[in-house]
Amino acid sequence: MSGIPYFEIHSFAAPGEAFTGNPAGVCLLDAFPTDDILRGIAASNALSETAFVVPRGHDEWDLRWFTPTVEVDLCGHATFAAGAVLLAAGQVKGDTARFQTRSGRLDVRQDGNQLAMDLPAIGFKPGRHAPALEAALGLQGTPEEVLDVNRIHGAGYQMWVVGDETLVRSAEPDHGLLRKLNTNVILTAPGGMGLDFVSRFFAPASGVDEDPVTGSAHCTLAPYWGARLGKTRMKARQIGPRPGALEVKTHEERVTLYGHAPRFLSGEITLP
Repeated sequence: MSGIPYFEIHSFAAPGEAFTGNPAGVCLLDAFPTDDILRGIAASNALSETAFVVPRGHDEWDLRWFTPTVEVDLCGHATFAAGAVLLAAGQVKGDTARFQTRSGRLDVRQDGNQLAMDLPAIGFKPGRHAPALEAALGLQGTPEEVLDVNRIHGAGYQMWVVGDETLVRSAEPDHGLLRKLNTNVILTAPGGMGLDFVSRFFAPASGVDEDPVTGSAHCTLAPYWGARLGKTRMKARQIGPRPGALEVKTHEERVTLYGHAPRFLSGEITLP
């Protein structure tokens, strides 16, 4: 195997701001190789996720996602990146790239000067406030709510809601302790400056200490904040060390994410 077309896309980059958004690798394949090869490519890319795309025909592709350590059930920003690559390359004959995945069918389409991606909403329920997890997150205040999120990424998964954006920004997590607790955490608060909400996402149980802009996390954030704020379309920003921006829209059991996905690099992966 040799000559795999490869792209790095910065999904949900903030317009006009360099080095923002969530970098995702995209590999265009004729067929899937062994899982060991897919894991090896993802580990060598050293990005939070790499998307592997195989054509099915009629604007439809099979899509799988790998972190540097594991295959995951859903990755929003890498799906967004895959759609951006295919649309920009003219490989989509209509206006929508349709992907068959472990989480069902996912679509990415052109929406004016942005892209739009449709994903399933991810539910939640009241969870348990664990002092050990609060210490690992390095919070400067007590959460208003702790919610258990339906399992994705094959790990324990919670959302912690705090009262102010500054508490999200100032959190200093102990990633080693989070890995021992084997729990991924969305940390979120109401937003200011024209934003409806902000968040950060820590995913050490999936091999990623902090993800820059997480599409799948917004599949929980959007229905939560939509119900709390009484809105169906909202502006959001993930505000970790590498920020990004997007809009979200809730409808029935789905969430649509809107944003930009500029190409950072393109090239070719060569394997023996």
